[in-house]
Amino acid sequence: MFALLVCNTAIFLTTGTASEALDAAAWLVLLASFEFETGWDGRMREASGPAILRGVRLAAATAILAAAIGYVRAGEWLDAGNIGLWIAVVVLLEIEIRRPHAVAAHRTWFAAVTTLLYAGLGVNVFVWAGRGEWFDAYDALLWLIAFAAIEIDVFKVTRRVTAGSPPG
Repeated sequence: MFALLVCNTAIFLTTGTASEALDAAAWLVLLASFEFETGWDGRMREASGPAILRGVRLAAATAILAAAIGYVRAGEWLDAGNIGLWIAVVVLLEIEIRRPHAVAAHRTWFAAVTTLLYAGLGVNVFVWAGRGEWFDAYDALLWLIAFAAIEIDVFKVTRRVTAGSPPG
């Protein structure tokens, strides 16, 4: 999955607009940081040092914000809205990782919001496909699958932490 996203990013870097290139590269970095932090049942978080990962995420978030501004300036509203949904997903992931007890206390609310966000992102896949923008639809679907895998990892770590076991 990651290899396919790297290929897609390379395509956006070589043939896309500046916003698409920045968008794809920043999301790839963000995905890698989340996978590194949540993979292996969260054990890598302690090994890597959370401050380093937060710094990487801050840099990626800054690039994503710049890409979003570029989309708005170009009138690419579907791309701008897509970034908005993804930013909300990342905010929820950050809360799930940093505050597992709060998430457990409000699991139904977090599940509902997460479901709505992913549903909105799924609609975007169909909109791109309906427009005949097959590569964008394919790319968006890959991102949905990749971040769904991260959500599963976060859920496992959250469940273990709230059961009383340390994340690592």
